[in-house]
Amino acid sequence: MFALSRWAGALVDAVGARRPLIAGPAVAAVGFALFARPGVGDGYWTSFFPAVCVLGLGMTITISPLTTTVMNALGEGLAGVASGVNNAVSRAAGLLAIAALGVVLAQVFEPRLHDALAQARLPQDVTDAVLAQRHKLAAIAPPAGAASAVAARVHDAVGAAFVAGFRAVMFVSAALAAASAACAWWLIADRPAAPESKGRTP
Repeated sequence: MFALSRWAGALVDAVGARRPLIAGPAVAAVGFALFARPGVGDGYWTSFFPAVCVLGLGMTITISPLTTTVMNALGEGLAGVASGVNNAVSRAAGLLAIAALGVVLAQVFEPRLHDALAQARLPQDVTDAVLAQRHKLAAIAPPAGAASAVAARVHDAVGAAFVAGFRAVMFVSAALAAASAACAWWLIADRPAAPESKGRTP
């Protein structure tokens, strides 16, 4: 975003806001979907790094045209109001997203954890101790004094459940980003006609 922000800002002048606001969220959707690929033990450079780059590119293409569109929606006399509404909606949306996506993660994590623990065939007391910590998500620790083999199976079960929840969150985020691109295509008009073309009859 730092490297390409100047280029992204010039996009609005070159092609208008509509095309970047369609392309940017679409690229971001691909980035979110790429975050669903990594599994437990995958290396950063071959799994998360490509997703970060694609998501960053999509956000870069989106942010400047979005801000420009909001600021241009009202006259210069109401620029402060437009900026304030833009910032307030952004902050509120971030809080709602964290809460809603946290619910998605928890709803997927718990049943997957039950399944993974059942497949691991752990002693019942270990299973109960792990499930008692389910609110900790990936921070669940094996019971104190558990054998190394049992602890390893607990870590594997927790990791598999958390990855499943994380993937669900990324797919939901990808769907929301794609929906943003669709909204931009539907709701945002192309740039107005140039002054010299106004008033001409077809």
